[in-house]
Amino acid sequence: MDFWTDPYLFLVNWLHGLLVGWGLPDAIASFILMFAGAFVLAMGAMLFVLGLIWFERKLVGRFQDRFGPNRVGPWGIIQPLADMLKIFTKEHITPAGVDPLPYNLGPVLAVAAVLAIWAVLPFTISLVGADLDVSVLYVVAIGGLGEIAVVLSGWGSNNKYALLAAFRSVAQLLSYEVPLVIALLVPVMLSGSLSLNQIVREQGVWYIVLAPVAAFIFFIASIAEVGRSPFDLTEAESELVAGFNIEYSGLKFGMFYVADFLHAFTISLLFAVLFLGGWRGPYAEQYPLLGLVYFMLKAGAVYFINIWMRASFPRFRIDQMMGISWKLLTPLAIGAVILTAVIDKLLPGGELLPYGDYVRVGVMLGANLVLVVIAGALMALQKRKHMLQEFPIAASKGFTVRDVSVNRGTK
Repeated sequence: MDFWTDPYLFLVNWLHGLLVGWGLPDAIASFILMFAGAFVLAMGAMLFVLGLIWFERKLVGRFQDRFGPNRVGPWGIIQPLADMLKIFTKEHITPAGVDPLPYNLGPVLAVAAVLAIWAVLPFTISLVGADLDVSVLYVVAIGGLGEIAVVLSGWGSNNKYALLAAFRSVAQLLSYEVPLVIALLVPVMLSGSLSLNQIVREQGVWYIVLAPVAAFIFFIASIAEVGRSPFDLTEAESELVAGFNIEYSGLKFGMFYVADFLHAFTISLLFAVLFLGGWRGPYAEQYPLLGLVYFMLKAGAVYFINIWMRASFPRFRIDQMMGISWKLLTPLAIGAVILTAVIDKLLPGGELLPYGDYVRVGVMLGANLVLVVIAGALMALQKRKHMLQEFPIAASKGFTVRDVSVNRGTK
């Protein structure tokens, strides 16, 4: 194994041989390398946030017909570094009456919950922190740490607005975690494994083609889990001042800020792993560094769509947001899982079919489209029923809910 074929394995083997050559036992040398790898991964992810902040500000500025950062450094590229230095030097203000333990633990857990997910992400065929057999369950379990961080921050702040924001945030996170986990079952069923690396290996055809409904549900639910627009009711400046982290300043506030940007990119990485083939691509197995390029390009495309939504859509009302989860995404996710299970059982492999996997892919894709049509028809029927109950006279004349709301607004 030379450097250009797989630089990661080459470097690990070289360092391991160097430590053993110095007289260290094999177990201690392996532990030192694991600790060093975790440190490099965590620091790399934290520093990567600086680039994400600059990229998102620039992109949102273009979407909203403005420049974005353009003063500090060429194209404003040093602006995130200036912000980081400012946050490091700002005064730490702790309000009177806070509960010290949850108040100080909240920001730490918020960042740790995101960084812990990176430990099981397969960046290449060989570059993965811990290739767990149950890494999907690990990701779901680690997601709960983020919810605990929100509760601890709102509860420990001794502020009514922060506490209300924490309750509302947890209600949102729990509600959207249901369709997210159900949709997560689809790539698990298609691959027959709970290992993220094995899910990537099994994607000869990207799962977004086999299961577009599950991919859509996972994408929307993951944005809601992050709490970004149009699901940013956890902040809601006009109602809750600034959300559950209002009483934080200095570096503690900066940790929430880092966690927000890093979490947004982490869900893009997860989406690329589960539905876009992760590191798979031409010559990715022979040259793992090329697989890392493929992986980042796919995650970057998903992150671009994420920012596009943030810059374009207004915030949902709380009842609309909860209704989307329980009335639309959750039933649709259950339907997608049942559909996938039935088709996967009837068409288990391409070798028994006339044209191999093409038939299976076509049946899967067609069934997902039928599911979307049925869901759209049921939504239209429900909207019509609501119209007949609330506005019987207008409904009898052929008006829609939108027509009534527009006329009511003009009057």
